[in-house]
Amino acid sequence: MPKFLKFICFLAIGLGLVWLVTHNLTDKEKDDIFNSLEHANYWLLIPVIIVGIASHWYRAVRWKLIMEPMGYHPGTLNTFFAVMVGYLANLAVPRLGEVTRCGIVARYEKIPVDKLVGTMIAERAVDMLLLLILMVITVVIQIDVIGGLFVAEIWHPIENKLGSAGSSRSLIIIGALIVLILLTYIVFRLIARSTIGIKIRALAHGVWDGIRSIGQMEKKGWFIFYSILIWMMYFAMMYLGFYCMEETRYLGLKAALAVLIIGSVGMIVTPGGTGAYQFLVQRTLMVYGVLDTTAYAFGWIVWSAQTLLVLVVGLGSLIALPLLNKAQTPSEKASQTV
Repeated sequence: MPKFLKFICFLAIGLGLVWLVTHNLTDKEKDDIFNSLEHANYWLLIPVIIVGIASHWYRAVRWKLIMEPMGYHPGTLNTFFAVMVGYLANLAVPRLGEVTRCGIVARYEKIPVDKLVGTMIAERAVDMLLLLILMVITVVIQIDVIGGLFVAEIWHPIENKLGSAGSSRSLIIIGALIVLILLTYIVFRLIARSTIGIKIRALAHGVWDGIRSIGQMEKKGWFIFYSILIWMMYFAMMYLGFYCMEETRYLGLKAALAVLIIGSVGMIVTPGGTGAYQFLVQRTLMVYGVLDTTAYAFGWIVWSAQTLLVLVVGLGSLIALPLLNKAQTPSEKASQTV
């Protein structure tokens, strides 16, 4: 599917969720949302943005660690700028940013893009693992609160949608996957000795080198430290964000963890989380006794702060990349990698 059509589809999902939340609102409820937005203390979002920038910086530092076992030492600024431009691309099409940042580092640091794709896959796998671990922790320590939300908003809709046809659909999907794997194997065997087959093998080898680099790191301790630090900063952003509204200041660490984890799902499913993030944050905060209109306003405030950060720093990075690399001599660029 062309990128433009993907963008339209994901954007439609996001706007559909915005409509789902707002189309039945009364005039009073709309006034309550705007009143919450009007009386929020936006100055208190400054530390949220600072922590957000720091989290992206340490993500760039962590990414560099994965490249080191392959003998590559890219500049920290180039890596950071690539990460931010990647987030900017994700505002248009989910997951486009991963490809974009690999392309940027490949261009300016002369690292094979296939190996970078492998490091990106490894990095995202670690993030997904941490997200799942935090999700389990969140549900376990708040089973009475989040457990009910999960059952009502996720499990029951899936169960109702599948109904009695669930098992047969599962068999069809499994069968289709088996056929697809067999066809892929047969096609690859037929073209294995051709030029395109050789290129595919080289690409797969490069990607695998990038993935396994995470197990060859000498600085595994630092990698684990940065991985945990990144998620701690995400958590701090959410907790600090509570203080920008009087109605959410009383919420504690457990609520911040729940909003972070469930909101992260929203950031994945639509471009930049548009619609999905606000909807999921609203539903989560309502469980903690926050009014629906206030909860929806809070979702927009936090989402806007995160999006503004990506827009400003991402666009700045896009401008700075060619200027930085044009101005640097090879010796200066080498010193930047330290």
